[in-house]
Amino acid sequence: MLVAVVGVNHRTAPVEVREKLSFPPRSLLKHLERLHSMKEVNACVIVSTCNRTEIYVSPNELNDGLRAVWDFLSEYSGLDIAEIKNYTFTHTIYDAARHLFRVAAGLDSMILGETQILGQVKNAYNTALKAKTTNSVLNTMFKQAIEVGKKVRSRTGIDKNAISISYAAVKLAVEKFGNLNGRSVLIIGAGKMSELTAKHLMSNGVCGVIVSNRSYDRAKLLADKFNGRAVKFDDMLKYIKDTDIVISSTAASHYVIRCKDVREVMKTIPDKKLMFIDIAVPRDVEPEVAEIPGVTLYDIDDLQQVIDNNLEERRKAAVLAEEIIEEQLNDFINWLAFRYVVPTITALKAMSEQIKEKELERAFNRLGDISEKEREIITALANSIVKKLLNSPIMCLKEYALTAEGYIYTEALQNLFNLEVEKKNESKLKKVLQRIDVRSCLYDYDDEHLRASGYCLPFQRYVAAVQNEQK
Repeated sequence: MLVAVVGVNHRTAPVEVREKLSFPPRSLLKHLERLHSMKEVNACVIVSTCNRTEIYVSPNELNDGLRAVWDFLSEYSGLDIAEIKNYTFTHTIYDAARHLFRVAAGLDSMILGETQILGQVKNAYNTALKAKTTNSVLNTMFKQAIEVGKKVRSRTGIDKNAISISYAAVKLAVEKFGNLNGRSVLIIGAGKMSELTAKHLMSNGVCGVIVSNRSYDRAKLLADKFNGRAVKFDDMLKYIKDTDIVISSTAASHYVIRCKDVREVMKTIPDKKLMFIDIAVPRDVEPEVAEIPGVTLYDIDDLQQVIDNNLEERRKAAVLAEEIIEEQLNDFINWLAFRYVVPTITALKAMSEQIKEKELERAFNRLGDISEKEREIITALANSIVKKLLNSPIMCLKEYALTAEGYIYTEALQNLFNLEVEKKNESKLKKVLQRIDVRSCLYDYDDEHLRASGYCLPFQRYVAAVQNEQK
């Protein structure tokens, strides 16, 4: 079976194109069912996030399957197919699997090593399972991709180092306080950066939020998002003593927090640790605040240094992540290659066995009364000829199976020998098939590997499983 992906992401298309190709979660089921209903598509999964839309399909025929996906996207988005092709990328067979593995590992994200994408891939797969639009190839590929994503993060720690302003601020806060459970935060300014930083602090255990802004209405709007409270801008210093972390990001052209004011506050709480995160440019917090006992001050340059250091760490982790992906990809390639070529090799052997048996029977009838020894010699000769004739094409097919062109050679062999791989007439070939051990069609792997791959099952059970799945 084949697999391909057609996708668009932040690298290939602007947001005005991505949004037209995005699938809202609430309508994903019906779109999966629509795509799956197309005769060219055997199975499908749609991964749609704010930065990417990727359609994974297992088509009956590769080119027809890709055309079906482009038709589907054009119908959905209203864009011309030519325009869609201009903004999308296409990967097939093993490149498609490698791409999915890199996506799940966070290596293809706007923020290297981000954690959210793994959950999004998992949700997309679960939705496809619910819609019953997957098959064994997509099931295996997505399950392995999810495992790769987990393994990359656990082995490399690629997602442990903050590489955004808001994440860096949280990292510094955690380092200072050990954990943020029960801590409170005062937000000065109601801009996007303050909101993002507060959001990440809240997700790490911060329990209380106070918001102060020159516009009280905007302060209240932001405070309501975190079940906090808004205070007037002129009164904000009164609340510093009630907080552990102060985030400041205003558009003021001068300091809004002065050293002398903070010093007076700290005199009333001498044992308290207070952390200022100044994200504003120009700065909101007077630099001398950092000299006050119990106070820690970080400005935008401090955060940027953390980000630069952590980005370098993530790049190092990404190198190891790529090695893990290649290792896991080889397992999937072997699995897919075996799955695709084994029925063809088996059918070729079955056809050859049938021809050999028919010709032997004809020869024995013509020879008349011959000894058992002579029959054995002739049979051995026929077996040897068939084996030697088949050896070269089978070995070549096994080698090509591990390349992106493997399916082409497989189909060529089917056409050259007129093999009915998907429409075996079991009543005619039953006796022949019983003589063939499916393990002889595989690479020279040991029995343990065969058991793990599931190919040591009796051949009749294997054929039945394949036929059942193809239905």
